Amino acid sequence: MRSYLDFEKPVAELEAKVEELRALASSGEGVAITDEVQRLEAKAREALVALYANLTPWQKTLVARHPQRPHFADFAKALFEDFTPLAGDRKYGEDEAIIGGFARFRGESVCVLGHEKGSSTETRIRHNFGMARPEGYRKAARIMELADRFGVPVISLVDTAGAYPGIGAEERGQAEAIARSTDACLGLSVPNVALVIGEGGSGGAIAIATANKVLMMEHAIYSVISPEGAASILWRDTAKAQDAATNMKITAQDLLKFGIIDTIVKEPSGGAHRDPEAAVAAAGEAIADSLSSLSGLDGAAVRKARRDKFLAIGRGL
Repeated sequence: MRSYLDFEKPVAELEAKVEELRALASSGEGVAITDEVQRLEAKAREALVALYANLTPWQKTLVARHPQRPHFADFAKALFEDFTPLAGDRKYGEDEAIIGGFARFRGESVCVLGHEKGSSTETRIRHNFGMARPEGYRKAARIMELADRFGVPVISLVDTAGAYPGIGAEERGQAEAIARSTDACLGLSVPNVALVIGEGGSGGAIAIATANKVLMMEHAIYSVISPEGAASILWRDTAKAQDAATNMKITAQDLLKFGIIDTIVKEPSGGAHRDPEAAVAAAGEAIADSLSSLSGLDGAAVRKARRDKFLAIGRGL
């Protein structure tokens, strides 16, 4: 059953009418209403396209968090073959908020990392809603070091509200683990590509997103803090999250303009949750193009390109 966001109510009403007419026609109690159904379907499509062409930053935030949006597991299943996940950080334990391992992408060996939020109550609890603890980032660093050792490019799929802020995580060195994972990204002598598929929240995202190429889905967000968190700090009022989202410049369009990201991956009309297969396929093409642009570079050139990319951020504004 499709889930609608609050701002999608006009589209929801039109599509509900379409379903009512279809049910009436299938029952045999109504007259021929094919033309009316087609008219309403066309009207609903037009309304959806117009709505998503002018989303506010806060509305994009809601789309990025949509419960039916494709998650890491959906991308991994569709894009990669022979995916073999690795578990544990070899220091404390396993953290299922970050999944990582090795696979084949279009016939080539790759290392795959990503946040998994889960799609049901059970899986969301198991994956801690995509909020990783220190062991998750230490696992990511361990897997990236293996990829570097064997000359395998790294693909990261980012989707987290942020690193887990619990007491236990802080006691086990959350900040240090994020810093080490970020450092592992920067030190890779193999190409790495990061794609923000939903939320890119703070250090929890950048720990695996410090890449040669940083991509974003069209309606994803990427920020130093959540809009609610920023509103709470600045105005002591989480109700001002919409203002915070606008002022923080968290959308893919703003971040491309500022040089924070390299490419925007277009989503189907109505967002990735409307047509997950098409969204994932578009993401696969963008990832392939980014890896292709980095092929042929030696380790020193890869590291230099990555370093220059991040050092250049903000210099030309």
